Amino acid sequence: MCIDVRKTCVCGKHRIQFHLRDNIMSEEVIARLFCPDCSGAVPVDLETMVQDNGWLIEYDLELARFLAAAKLQLAPDAIDPPFLFDSGYATWQELYPGEQQDILAERSAIIDLLKTDSHEYLQRINRWNIDRVARLKAEGWRRAQAT
Repeated sequence: MCIDVRKTCVCGKHRIQFHLRDNIMSEEVIARLFCPDCSGAVPVDLETMVQDNGWLIEYDLELARFLAAAKLQLAPDAIDPPFLFDSGYATWQELYPGEQQDILAERSAIIDLLKTDSHEYLQRINRWNIDRVARLKAEGWRRAQAT
């Protein structure tokens, strides 16, 4: 069973959905979220935070280490913000915040082709997805780097 975990950034402008791989971590592991608008004035502490294109996620490392030791039998010093984020234990639900809305807008023109030319639709939707992931990698989104 997946738990719906959503966090609002400190300034209140964005509510972002998170993925907690295998429900190993609890939602309290994500202590604070900073969007690009509210992260600018925050001193970055790489001991407790991970950065992703202007976004900052602050983790409760004490809790994360406890849960990882109990559920994964990992040594506490193996748990750090990049591990939590990049391994999917406390990361974006999508490749980046807001991806679902962006995808809907980008795909709408291509989906119209399905009604008139299914072959062209398949070619364009495939090319669009490849180009989209390449663009996200070039923009530096952490989760896109692994795809």
